[in-house]
Amino acid sequence: MIQTETITGATRWEALADRVLKGKPLSTEEALSVLQCPDEALLSLLQAAYRVRHHYFGNKVKLNMIINAKSGLCPENCGYCSQSIVSTAPVERYSMLKKEVLIEGAREAIDRQAGTYCIVASGRGPTHREVEEVAEAVREIKSQTRLKICACLGILSEEQARRLKEAGVDRYNHNLNTSASHHDQITTSHTFDDRVRTVEHAKQAGISPCSGCIVGMGETDEQIVEVANSLKELDADSIPVNFLHAIPGTPLEGMDELNPRRCLKILALFRLMCPTKEIRVSGGREVNLRSLQPLALYPANSLFVGDYLTTEGQVAEQDHQMIRDLGFEIEECAL
Repeated sequence: MIQTETITGATRWEALADRVLKGKPLSTEEALSVLQCPDEALLSLLQAAYRVRHHYFGNKVKLNMIINAKSGLCPENCGYCSQSIVSTAPVERYSMLKKEVLIEGAREAIDRQAGTYCIVASGRGPTHREVEEVAEAVREIKSQTRLKICACLGILSEEQARRLKEAGVDRYNHNLNTSASHHDQITTSHTFDDRVRTVEHAKQAGISPCSGCIVGMGETDEQIVEVANSLKELDADSIPVNFLHAIPGTPLEGMDELNPRRCLKILALFRLMCPTKEIRVSGGREVNLRSLQPLALYPANSLFVGDYLTTEGQVAEQDHQMIRDLGFEIEECAL
């Protein structure tokens, strides 16, 4: 085992990359050292993370687009969310969008060169009617396009997961959001185990599991490593890393503990801990990474284009240009 405290500078991070590429997991101490990387060594850390990213994904970038299929009206008390029952943020409130609107959203995803179209609905979990409404739209989208469809509808039963799989849903997203030890500080209306159980239901139905986190919610370095380990154990195929965008009117309003360098170290950690997985730069990237957004694609290989659920994202054409400027390539669009 490499004693990272005896290795300095670029050699330390290259040694970690070597170990990861040989299939050896990071120890807790090594994972913490990534988060605590000195700012002056950040480029060396990113180079090491890039080596791992390039080994598995080359310079391809996966693009994903979200449609907010049902907004507000949520009984949960998640502290980060503007759509929760405890939020006073002014957000649109509407029930499940009609099938035609969801299908039109799929066409927009193709126009933005996204390969994955994410149908997201607020609420604790879907009703059986809502599952059928989404399933009907998915069947039609799949008959017309080669888009990968991701659904994110909240807590899911085994039967609902099976129905979504039969309709053609490729991926189901249900984020762990934070570590088990920090979960009660963020929400008390459901448990960490409820979230794990939903991801397991999706996996059992044969749907690719997508699960990630939100950072910047008062968690410690140890808790970031803890949630990364939980996602690794869950074997999530896609890991969205969200950076808290604290919206006025939410319980976490005013929290601002991230900076662009911190965000890049967190992305590097997830690449080194989950080397073969899709690491997606997700919500809050524009406001937290700011001018350093392009560097995020050295550890990450995926991002959202367009708007998020209740906040605006960067214009898709700017993302396309950013990718080209890096010398990277958008993964083939699903036409």
